[in-house]
Amino acid sequence: MAQALSSDAEEYLSWLAVEKGRSRNTLTAYRRDIATYEAWAAAEGVAVLSADPGDLERHLAALRAEGRNPASLARATTALRGLYRFWVGEGTIAADPTADVRSPKLPRRLPKALDEDQVLRLLDSVDGTDPVDLRDRALLEVLYGSGARISEVVGLSLLDLTGDDGMLRVFGKGAKERLVPIGRPAREALDRWLGPSGRPRMTPHQFARRGDAEAVFLNVRGARLSRQGAWAAVQARAERVGLGDVVSPHVLRHSCASHMLAHGADIRVVQEVLGHVSIATTQLYTRLSQDHLRASYQRAHPRAGGVGDG
Repeated sequence: MAQALSSDAEEYLSWLAVEKGRSRNTLTAYRRDIATYEAWAAAEGVAVLSADPGDLERHLAALRAEGRNPASLARATTALRGLYRFWVGEGTIAADPTADVRSPKLPRRLPKALDEDQVLRLLDSVDGTDPVDLRDRALLEVLYGSGARISEVVGLSLLDLTGDDGMLRVFGKGAKERLVPIGRPAREALDRWLGPSGRPRMTPHQFARRGDAEAVFLNVRGARLSRQGAWAAVQARAERVGLGDVVSPHVLRHSCASHMLAHGADIRVVQEVLGHVSIATTQLYTRLSQDHLRASYQRAHPRAGGVGDG
């Protein structure tokens, strides 16, 4: 049963649902956070519409004292910040008391990389010969083989396949172009998908948009495969082999980088493949272990043999 809120707060949630299209889960979580805040305010004698920054800080301190984790606190802060900004925009209140309230800093969470056997299990499970099977095998092979972002892969056009040199031209964040290598399995999967039994059988008599005609990956209606469509295809294939709860396009990207490092790739090479501006991002993204760093040092430094010697 939905928790009762003030009419002003209900108006905010209705606006989020209708105007912003927020998901049911988000609305449920925000309702819970706002209801908790309104109950706290009533117990403390705080008028919600005239609350000041100190009141908000005291409420968040109370949540911390209850043992709320940083993610829960961050979500509650976001819900209340959105609530007060909405009220300011509607003219319900004059000033936003959350303007200077900081969200708790969250540790950057990274997906766990698949092990190599799991990746092979996923890839080898897509062995059919109909166009969708050929497309999905190529999609999975390119995602894992290149480490590219899902948006970069669905954005590929035929001219971005640069020939027989095993390189893809992708456009990353800020439309920054880079060349990304792919291995033989990905190239062969692409060849099968682009061959007579694959993409041509999904090609309509007339494309709705020019960008669709140039797309490497198409959906069953003959349009460019969307990010959401590719994500759904990856998820469906993963579920069939019992990996639906651990596989996503981002996990395949992370697995590519982690496996490259495990097999001795230089971190600067991995940085270039992933399209990271900062090497620090690559280190975080790949979860470089101290063991890997130590092993790399031992292999590469001419004086490494003396480290730790008495």
